[in-house]
Amino acid sequence: MQRMKLKDFKPQSKLVTKTTPVNTPRFPVIDAHNHLAEPFGGGWDHKPVSALLDLLDEAGVTHYVDLDGGWGEDILERHLDHFKSVAPDRFQIFGGVDWSKWQEMGNAFPVWAAQRLRAQKERGAQGLKIWKPFGLHVKDHHDRLVDVDDERLIPIWETAGELGLPVLIHVADPVAFFDPIDETNERWEEIGAHPDWAFTSPPFPPFMHLMDGLKNLVTRHRNTIFIGAHVGCYGENLGWVGQMLDDCPNYFIDISARLGELGRQPYTARKFFIQYQDRILFGSDMSPDLDAYRLYYRFLETDDEHFNYNTSEVPEQGRWYVSGLYLPDEVLKKVYAENAKKVLKIE
Repeated sequence: MQRMKLKDFKPQSKLVTKTTPVNTPRFPVIDAHNHLAEPFGGGWDHKPVSALLDLLDEAGVTHYVDLDGGWGEDILERHLDHFKSVAPDRFQIFGGVDWSKWQEMGNAFPVWAAQRLRAQKERGAQGLKIWKPFGLHVKDHHDRLVDVDDERLIPIWETAGELGLPVLIHVADPVAFFDPIDETNERWEEIGAHPDWAFTSPPFPPFMHLMDGLKNLVTRHRNTIFIGAHVGCYGENLGWVGQMLDDCPNYFIDISARLGELGRQPYTARKFFIQYQDRILFGSDMSPDLDAYRLYYRFLETDDEHFNYNTSEVPEQGRWYVSGLYLPDEVLKKVYAENAKKVLKIE
């Protein structure tokens, strides 16, 4: 038998199942988690906004949340000028926290960051994006890793609540990224292609340390709305996510970039969507892409089985296939747009 490298192994399933193309969603969509600039957004900040609007119209996306302002206030300014000023009713741009200033400002950092959040809202930011370096890489002025629920940061979260800015927070990647990189790791191939995505503990905090910190944070700040990115960062355990939703009425989740996790547990996922239909937001995190949107629509709307959950030849987040959830219309309406309208205050 001929030897081959795993990267060259591209098996073609012989299973005969139906394919249901869904070119447009059954109901209008708000994409509550996405990007517009490189490296994640396709470089739309250097393309005509009219072309982007045409693509979104074809995809059935009425509103688009751009999280790139979380990378820095200079990006926030550019995106407000490039996108929001042209089509104010179609885009929301989120701001962020410049963690690098902590080393310079010391104990004054949290209050300063809260003040910057006020300035970002005055400029036009409509939410706060917290990226995964928080909890994994961010250090204070003593060069100590900062926990997600660090009480010194209370001014930031309280200010977000006071200003009515939702906090979309991403504190952990797939569980397997925190496991040893060995023959048992289900994401071995993906981590091999992206070694910087490995967060094995030590030296990184354990996965559940991050998740427990997130729950402590959300529980402590009941007057602030939090949106847990990527199925609350724990799509592998919908029971845990559901319990957090039960315990924290100020907590919502988006489904971005986790079709692979949801679709390999379709019975559990369908029950989860129905039970928490008022707490789930649509998000893609795939940049504006028609094929990607149509995969999401197929997954949410049909009962198709055993299909690739992304647009690559081989599934990129684990070598498995997914089945659709075939959600009821009343659930689809909420997940596609109605929940986002409430959380993001979209009229």
